[in-house]
Amino acid sequence: MRNALPYAFGFLLLVCALLPGAGRTAEIDRFAGNYAGSAIFEFEDAWHTRELSTSIRATKKGFTVTWTSLTYRGDGRSKQKSYTVDFVPSTRDHIYKSAMATNRFGKPTPLDPLQGEPFVWARIERDTFTVYSLSINEIGEYELQEYHRTLVKDGLNLLFRRVHNGVPEKEIRALLRRQD
Repeated sequence: MRNALPYAFGFLLLVCALLPGAGRTAEIDRFAGNYAGSAIFEFEDAWHTRELSTSIRATKKGFTVTWTSLTYRGDGRSKQKSYTVDFVPSTRDHIYKSAMATNRFGKPTPLDPLQGEPFVWARIERDTFTVYSLSINEIGEYELQEYHRTLVKDGLNLLFRRVHNGVPEKEIRALLRRQD
């Protein structure tokens, strides 16, 4: 009986290793935290200022990313947008699917871009954590937003890109300093 214990332990390790996403969400731990910064950028022949914040935290099944953008306009008005997306491991290493909806079996699943909803996914490649958001409009044109967050000494370097039908429309760069 005592010889069966090493085999049982080995079998348990094998089962855990084969579970989808087992241990893969631990790679988000390097990015976890709260970050804030600002960017000054040119868009449509005008200069804009934007305050940016990002919060990344591990969850039981994956991780959650929240980002907020506060844009100041030249006429004194401002506009704030916030997004929160939960992610869970996909069947592919370092790629995470959004868990923005629940299918009929109660399993988290991405939204459907053909229904006008954004299709969102994330990936981690070395020191860069990227979130992609693909939207398809009513006439079938697409917009892709990319949020590349690269670890640096003081926090995250953010590179945001928006592409419409293959044409780059906007690019914003900012240093988001760690707040915690």
